[in-house]
Amino acid sequence: METRTISPSAVTTTAHLPQLHLPRNEGMELDLDWVASVQANTSAIERRAATLPGRRSVKKEYQAAWLLKAISLIDLTTLSGDDTEGRVKRLCAKARQPVAPALLSKLGMSGLTVGAVCVYHDMVPAAVRALEGTNIPVAAVSTGFPAGLSPYHLRIQEIRESVAAGAKEIDIVISRRHVLTQNWQALYDEMREMREACGEAHVKAILATGELGTLRNVARASLICMMAGADFIKTSTGKEPINATLPVSLTMIRAIRDYETRTGFKVGYKPAGGISKAKDSLIYLSMMKDELGNRWLQPDLFRFGASSLLGDIERQLEHYATGAYSASWRHAIG
Repeated sequence: METRTISPSAVTTTAHLPQLHLPRNEGMELDLDWVASVQANTSAIERRAATLPGRRSVKKEYQAAWLLKAISLIDLTTLSGDDTEGRVKRLCAKARQPVAPALLSKLGMSGLTVGAVCVYHDMVPAAVRALEGTNIPVAAVSTGFPAGLSPYHLRIQEIRESVAAGAKEIDIVISRRHVLTQNWQALYDEMREMREACGEAHVKAILATGELGTLRNVARASLICMMAGADFIKTSTGKEPINATLPVSLTMIRAIRDYETRTGFKVGYKPAGGISKAKDSLIYLSMMKDELGNRWLQPDLFRFGASSLLGDIERQLEHYATGAYSASWRHAIG
């Protein structure tokens, strides 16, 4: 059976952009006039989102290169009540070697890892040990994840303890009630204190967009979190009935674009929940490229919050390399 490798030009055009050191988003004073001016034309956003799946079509070696890029942007995640240290160790082994060595060799690639491993606070030490010697960061979900309704001082302390345990990224959940009641000062103050509690660890603000009611609320909450110093804004916990969608994503990344235009700071984006197919990752990558540019195709500015996505991407890569689809059980995540 023929083995297909990926041409260097395909990888260069879609996957290997120069890694640049970016200044961290410092935030700014709360600007309520700017917040009040933010609107969202829902019908126009939904029309634009409906066109995205058909706007770009990448095939053959270019598709394979984009899928390899998608792997490097995954926050490989386990957030189950029955998580164990053994499961986390297996997940970290998959993070270090996300594609089977034989398949990666057929593609002419090496050294591929995922963007991060995301776990609950209790599993941070196990993940840190399992990833020792790599550059893969551990991300911890924090602040009473997923509801964010535990006592406030405990949420702040949980951030500090996760950082002390070795987490380099903290995925916090905002208080949805502040958005629903338009209490922007409270949301700003909360986000600002959480950012400070993270110290050097980067903070991803989870908006739980499926519970915010309107795209305008999503746009305004995105802006507030960036004003307060969020390094990333993230759609969902993955536990809501509605998680990452294309209309929500368009709304959030356009808020990122506006924030960069005004402040000069680049803020990252993380869609999470419901992205499980390789073809979905291609849509998100092309959307980021079209709306924000090539720089947002690097793991310091874009991540997928996912677990099963990696398995489907592996199947597509095997089909490209060998011409045959493999069984899903051959690409276990952990």
